[in-house]
Amino acid sequence: MTNRRAFLGLLVALPVVGTIVRPALASSPEVFATDGVAINGYDPVAYFSQSAPVLGDETHALIWRGATWYFSSANNMVRFEANPELFAPQYGGYCAFAVSKGATASTVPEAWTIHEEKLYLNYSLPVREIWRGDIPGNIGKADANWPGVLDT
Repeated sequence: MTNRRAFLGLLVALPVVGTIVRPALASSPEVFATDGVAINGYDPVAYFSQSAPVLGDETHALIWRGATWYFSSANNMVRFEANPELFAPQYGGYCAFAVSKGATASTVPEAWTIHEEKLYLNYSLPVREIWRGDIPGNIGKADANWPGVLDT
């Protein structure tokens, strides 16, 4: 009931987000992936090394946590493989703001934030701005909801 109440509150409080957030369904995958590819094919390491979303290449790919991850270089792939938890987006790449509200939502590679050496993705640039309004508070709420939102 708590997850439903949080979700309904989100719908009322943030109409822009209400159209993109859905309650997590039982057996939601641990990593958000479009057609099996994490971050829509963008290189997770590049967010840290180039401070930008950089499209990966199928020639530099590996499977981690049930999703295929693409990298823009062999070096980035090796770095990820050595420590995927360091580079992978938090909350399995689901929208960090949605997870803070007890739900899940898709993400776009352009709506990203690195905070305290962790990568967070959001549904859109406007949602990212809402998320950035209280990053520590939103992280605290999302941490409390994760990974439970995958099973509700």
